[in-house]
Amino acid sequence: MAYDEGLAERIRAHLGPDPEVTEKKMFGGLAFLHRGNMAVGVSGDDLMVRVGPDAAEAALARPGTRVFDMTGRPMRGWILVDGSALAEDADLGAWVDQGHAFAASLPPK
Repeated sequence: MAYDEGLAERIRAHLGPDPEVTEKKMFGGLAFLHRGNMAVGVSGDDLMVRVGPDAAEAALARPGTRVFDMTGRPMRGWILVDGSALAEDADLGAWVDQGHAFAASLPPK
């Protein structure tokens, strides 16, 4: 599956030049990792966000979200945000910041 390169570019622009953030092709899309821990990614037109298990329920209550389930087994602490819910840079930025903050809270890999 191809991923939305425009969305990936918007994420890059939001994260800015951070030497602790790397990119890696994963899940048929593109992942953004902080010190080796995945924070957010692009899958098709959707944004994958690692919010952590404690924040998943609140994240899923927000518009345009659903459980991240690629294999029939939902990934705990991960959500997908529909691309249509990311039209505003502020909305995308809030999700990217949340995923980045969670990944930054983990020990480096």
